[in-house]
Amino acid sequence: MLFADKIKQLREDSGQLQRKVAAALDIDAGLYSKIEHGERPAKREQVIALASILHTDEKELLTLWLADQIKEITEPEKEIAAEAMEMVKMK
Repeated sequence: MLFADKIKQLREDSGQLQRKVAAALDIDAGLYSKIEHGERPAKREQVIALASILHTDEKELLTLWLADQIKEITEPEKEIAAEAMEMVKMK
């Protein structure tokens, strides 16, 4: 949960409450809590908005978000995941 850990850290470091961040994203606090705990993935547009809300680098957040998605997809297929990633690098 690279992304979830990062947004929680950034939010806490900036002294913002979950409900305030959720309101800025136009979602309810329960949904934001699930995103922050890694129980529900954020949407790409939410990641971009979070970068602005939390005053952090958009590319870094998007990279962590994508890394979590890749991990989630490849985790059940560990045996072939590395080979698949190598194929992606060659394209």
